[in-house]
Amino acid sequence: MNTTVKFKLLRFVLFASGIAWGASIFGVILPWDNAETLLQGLGAHPVEYDPMLNYWLRMAAGAFTLVGCVFFAMAWDPKRYAAMIPLFGWLMLLEGIILLISGLSLKLAPFPFISDTAFCLLGGAAIFWLKDTVSPTFPNP
Repeated sequence: MNTTVKFKLLRFVLFASGIAWGASIFGVILPWDNAETLLQGLGAHPVEYDPMLNYWLRMAAGAFTLVGCVFFAMAWDPKRYAAMIPLFGWLMLLEGIILLISGLSLKLAPFPFISDTAFCLLGGAAIFWLKDTVSPTFPNP
Protein backbone atom coordinates (compact mmCIF):
# COMPACT_ATOMS: atom_id res chain seq x y z
CA MET A 1 0.00 0.00 0.00
CA ASN A 2 1.47 3.35 -0.98
CA THR A 3 2.17 6.13 1.49
CA THR A 4 -0.59 8.45 0.26
CA VAL A 5 -3.26 5.78 0.75
CA LYS A 6 -1.89 4.90 4.19
CA PHE A 7 -1.86 8.60 5.14
CA LYS A 8 -5.51 8.97 4.11
CA LEU A 9 -6.40 5.81 5.99
CA LEU A 10 -4.66 7.14 9.11
CA ARG A 11 -6.67 10.35 8.88
CA PHE A 12 -9.85 8.29 8.50
CA VAL A 13 -9.06 6.16 11.57
CA LEU A 14 -8.25 9.28 13.61
CA PHE A 15 -11.49 10.95 12.46
CA ALA A 16 -13.56 7.81 13.21
CA SER A 17 -11.95 7.68 16.66
CA GLY A 18 -12.93 11.31 17.16
CA ILE A 19 -16.53 10.42 16.38
CA ALA A 20 -16.51 7.39 18.68
CA TRP A 21 -15.03 9.25 21.64
CA GLY A 22 -16.82 12.51 20.86
CA ALA A 23 -20.24 10.83 20.90
CA SER A 24 -19.96 11.18 24.67
CA ILE A 25 -21.01 14.81 24.23
CA PHE A 26 -24.57 13.55 24.77
CA GLY A 27 -23.61 12.66 28.34
CA VAL A 28 -22.54 16.26 28.84
CA ILE A 29 -25.50 18.08 27.32
CA LEU A 30 -28.53 15.85 27.88
CA PRO A 31 -30.67 16.25 31.00
CA TRP A 32 -30.34 13.32 33.42
CA ASP A 33 -33.66 11.69 32.40
CA ASN A 34 -32.69 11.69 28.73
CA ALA A 35 -29.15 10.51 29.45
CA GLU A 36 -30.49 7.67 31.60
CA THR A 37 -32.90 6.66 28.81
CA LEU A 38 -30.01 6.65 26.34
CA LEU A 39 -27.91 4.52 28.69
CA GLN A 40 -30.81 2.08 29.10
CA GLY A 41 -30.91 1.78 25.31
CA LEU A 42 -27.27 0.69 25.52
CA GLY A 43 -28.09 -2.01 28.07
CA ALA A 44 -28.04 -0.26 31.46
CA HIS A 45 -30.71 -0.91 34.07
CA PRO A 46 -32.78 1.98 35.42
CA VAL A 47 -30.88 4.02 38.00
CA GLU A 48 -32.43 6.05 40.76
CA TYR A 49 -31.39 9.69 40.43
CA ASP A 50 -28.34 10.55 42.48
CA PRO A 51 -26.63 13.94 42.14
CA MET A 52 -23.20 12.31 42.50
CA LEU A 53 -23.91 9.87 39.65
CA ASN A 54 -25.11 12.79 37.56
CA TYR A 55 -21.83 14.58 38.31
CA TRP A 56 -19.73 11.50 37.49
CA LEU A 57 -21.60 11.04 34.22
CA ARG A 58 -20.77 14.64 33.24
CA MET A 59 -17.15 14.25 34.36
CA ALA A 60 -16.57 11.01 32.40
CA ALA A 61 -18.53 12.18 29.36
CA GLY A 62 -16.64 15.48 29.35
CA ALA A 63 -13.27 13.71 29.47
CA PHE A 64 -14.25 11.31 26.67
CA THR A 65 -15.54 14.21 24.56
CA LEU A 66 -12.26 16.06 24.99
CA VAL A 67 -10.33 12.94 23.94
CA GLY A 68 -12.53 12.91 20.83
CA CYS A 69 -11.60 16.55 20.17
CA VAL A 70 -7.91 15.63 20.29
CA PHE A 71 -8.53 12.82 17.77
CA PHE A 72 -10.27 15.36 15.49
CA ALA A 73 -7.27 17.71 15.77
CA MET A 74 -4.88 14.88 14.90
CA ALA A 75 -7.05 13.91 11.92
CA TRP A 76 -7.15 17.51 10.72
CA ASP A 77 -3.35 17.98 10.76
CA PRO A 78 -1.54 14.68 11.43
CA LYS A 79 1.90 16.14 10.75
CA ARG A 80 1.47 18.79 13.43
CA TYR A 81 0.43 16.15 15.97
CA ALA A 82 2.70 13.33 14.75
CA ALA A 83 4.36 12.91 18.14
CA MET A 84 0.97 12.42 19.82
CA ILE A 85 -0.41 9.84 17.41
CA PRO A 86 1.43 6.80 18.88
CA LEU A 87 0.42 7.87 22.40
CA PHE A 88 -3.23 7.87 21.36
CA GLY A 89 -2.73 4.51 19.66
CA TRP A 90 -1.64 3.23 23.08
CA LEU A 91 -4.65 4.92 24.67
CA MET A 92 -6.96 3.04 22.30
CA LEU A 93 -5.22 -0.32 22.84
CA LEU A 94 -5.13 0.00 26.61
CA GLU A 95 -8.76 1.12 26.77
CA GLY A 96 -9.68 -1.87 24.60
CA ILE A 97 -7.90 -4.21 27.03
CA ILE A 98 -9.63 -2.57 30.01
CA LEU A 99 -13.01 -2.93 28.29
CA LEU A 100 -12.34 -6.55 27.33
CA ILE A 101 -11.30 -7.58 30.84
CA SER A 102 -14.15 -5.63 32.45
CA GLY A 103 -16.82 -6.85 30.05
CA LEU A 104 -15.80 -10.48 30.40
CA SER A 105 -15.39 -10.40 34.18
CA LEU A 106 -18.75 -8.64 34.60
CA LYS A 107 -20.38 -11.11 32.16
CA LEU A 108 -21.89 -8.27 30.14
CA ALA A 109 -24.12 -8.87 27.14
CA PRO A 110 -22.19 -8.54 23.88
CA PHE A 111 -23.79 -5.20 22.92
CA PRO A 112 -22.32 -2.62 23.34
CA PHE A 113 -19.29 -4.04 25.10
CA ILE A 114 -17.96 -6.04 22.13
CA SER A 115 -18.31 -3.14 19.68
CA ASP A 116 -16.57 -0.69 22.04
CA THR A 117 -13.81 -3.20 22.74
CA ALA A 118 -13.29 -4.12 19.09
CA PHE A 119 -13.25 -0.48 18.01
CA CYS A 120 -10.57 0.39 20.56
CA LEU A 121 -8.41 -2.66 19.82
CA LEU A 122 -8.71 -2.44 16.03
CA GLY A 123 -8.47 1.36 15.96
CA GLY A 124 -5.38 1.32 18.18
CA ALA A 125 -3.76 -1.39 16.05
CA ALA A 126 -4.55 0.59 12.87
CA ILE A 127 -3.02 3.75 14.35
CA PHE A 128 0.18 1.83 15.14
CA TRP A 129 0.27 0.30 11.66
CA LEU A 130 -0.24 3.67 9.97
CA LYS A 131 1.59 6.07 12.33
CA ASP A 132 4.81 6.07 10.31
CA THR A 133 3.08 7.83 7.41
CA VAL A 134 3.48 11.09 9.31
CA SER A 135 6.59 12.56 10.80
CA PRO A 136 7.22 15.99 12.28
CA THR A 137 10.30 16.24 10.05
CA PHE A 138 9.00 14.93 6.73
CA PRO A 139 6.28 16.44 4.53
CA ASN A 140 2.91 14.72 4.35
CA PRO A 141 2.12 12.95 1.07
